[in-house]
Amino acid sequence: MSKIFTPTNQIRLTNVAVVRLKKAGKRFELACYKNKVLSWRNNVEKDIDEVLQTHTVFTNVSKGQAAKKEELIKAFGKTDETEICREILSKGELQVSEKERHSVMDTQMNSIINSVAALCVNPETRRPYPSTIIEKSLKDAHFSIKPNRNTKQQTLDAIKLLKTHMPIERSRMKIRITFAAKKDNGPKLEESIVKMAASVEHEEWIESTLQITIFIDPGNYRAIDDLVRNETKGKGLVELLELKDVLEAEEIF
Repeated sequence: MSKIFTPTNQIRLTNVAVVRLKKAGKRFELACYKNKVLSWRNNVEKDIDEVLQTHTVFTNVSKGQAAKKEELIKAFGKTDETEICREILSKGELQVSEKERHSVMDTQMNSIINSVAALCVNPETRRPYPSTIIEKSLKDAHFSIKPNRNTKQQTLDAIKLLKTHMPIERSRMKIRITFAAKKDNGPKLEESIVKMAASVEHEEWIESTLQITIFIDPGNYRAIDDLVRNETKGKGLVELLELKDVLEAEEIF
């Protein structure tokens, strides 16, 4: 009785989401769990085992054909499939049906619109724009979703594009920094802080202690906090006085 022969480089998988990358004239694919690829790209899911059904790199997932070692070396210059999987996850295109594609893009667009509305203000009024205005302005500016870029990256892209079409800027945080320092190194730290500030509201030396209140771009909060902590050996204080319309911006961006 004859036996059915299955090639050693053939693996059968079902119910998968495929991520595809073309490189060195060859197509490479990953078999992923549905709804996990975008979570990975948005840094929500950090465990690659929760994203990949297998760490195998395929030339054709639907046929179960695994890539050969020489094909991986030619295209990626290495054979570590987990590292190659990370590259494909980052740069590859998620293969979905037309209906799924529209659903994913609509969800991502809504997330971008809401993020822009939360992170930005009208510089003339210092108040945030309604989401409906952001949505209309993005459409007028012909902003389009790029499937291989995460929501954070595309939110920053959207803000940059909107700046060419309407008055808009990142909302600012108001913080107060207090630290004791000698006159020889205190001014140097003060200068570094001021360079990262959008504006200085108040600064005052009281004996050997500096207290300075500044407005900053949310993206600079962590850098300033690290700077003060490192330069004062943990004795400096950074207080968040006003969040305005910013929602966890220092963690998101």
